Amino acid sequence: MRKNNVKQALQQGDHQVGTWLSLSSPVAARFMARAGFAWLTVDMEHSNCNWETASAIFAHVAEAGCVPLIRVPSITHENAKRALDLGAYGIVFPMCNSVEQATLAVASCKYPPTGTRSVGGSVHALNYSTNAAEYYRQANQEVLVIVQAEHIDAVDQIDEILSVPGIDAVFVGPNDLLASMGKVPQMDSEDPQFVGALEAIFRSAKAHGVAPGIHVADAQAAQHRIQQGWQFIAVSSELGFMNQAASAMLQTLGPASAQTGPIARY
Repeated sequence: MRKNNVKQALQQGDHQVGTWLSLSSPVAARFMARAGFAWLTVDMEHSNCNWETASAIFAHVAEAGCVPLIRVPSITHENAKRALDLGAYGIVFPMCNSVEQATLAVASCKYPPTGTRSVGGSVHALNYSTNAAEYYRQANQEVLVIVQAEHIDAVDQIDEILSVPGIDAVFVGPNDLLASMGKVPQMDSEDPQFVGALEAIFRSAKAHGVAPGIHVADAQAAQHRIQQGWQFIAVSSELGFMNQAASAMLQTLGPASAQTGPIARY
């Protein structure tokens, strides 16, 4: 059975760089999976992706030797079960603002007796190059559980949240975190409250043996966060890369050719 290399690397203290898949395109995912990223996350929270398309993307990503992850729409047992049975190697749970939500996130990713995930399916085994029985025996050790700290409520309870056993990484969504503070959403900010929140999340993650992660806009920002010790780094998205490259090309043609700015926030 294939190992989840990203989970192993994070446990060893290494950083792992990936990006978001927002286009709901298996074809785009096939190319992105060969670009060199350690992992790719299908965003089902803020895209039009459905489960069948997500399953196809997971297969393409895993086949290329990259680690397929998913951000589910919300923290529910049903979302986790569908995502993992369709072949995701791990789940990013949005808006994890309490111990109860963190506990549910972990439990829904683990087979009994550790958790409450139900037994079934076969597609998951294909993505791990194994059979269903072997997958069942080893999945609890391979599935990556990531909770998002993207609300001020999560920051206020971060020590309690990250004390829940089984959380592998905590991932900051800067846009929502700033919005929850009543500030303008953006990918980064020097606002003291925001900076203080990041410091609190980072300290708590390190204290509890959880890999700290954050979404950034570009390579320069990624390098800065890696130097600070952040490990699970998402750089933009395939949609962001497409918009950035197109906008840069149009800018070289002059202001008359560039009609609008980039549409994607990340």
